[in-house]
Amino acid sequence: MSSIAMSVFLDSEPGELVELPHAGTGLEHPLVFDSAAREIQHLAAEGRAEVVQQTVRQMGEDTLIEEITFKRIV
Repeated sequence: MSSIAMSVFLDSEPGELVELPHAGTGLEHPLVFDSAAREIQHLAAEGRAEVVQQTVRQMGEDTLIEEITFKRIV
């Protein structure tokens, strides 16, 4: 089964700017969104995507990703 982040990645075209969605998806909860955004970061570390912009928020000792925009490379 594919994750929401992977589905968004695979549905995008190479070079297309994509903002990971929040509202109306399974990513509405901040911790779930953060996990999906980190999955996109992992794809970037593998050279499959490029993170163009992200917004993070400090919550105690944790840093949560609130927004992330990426483009698919391959």
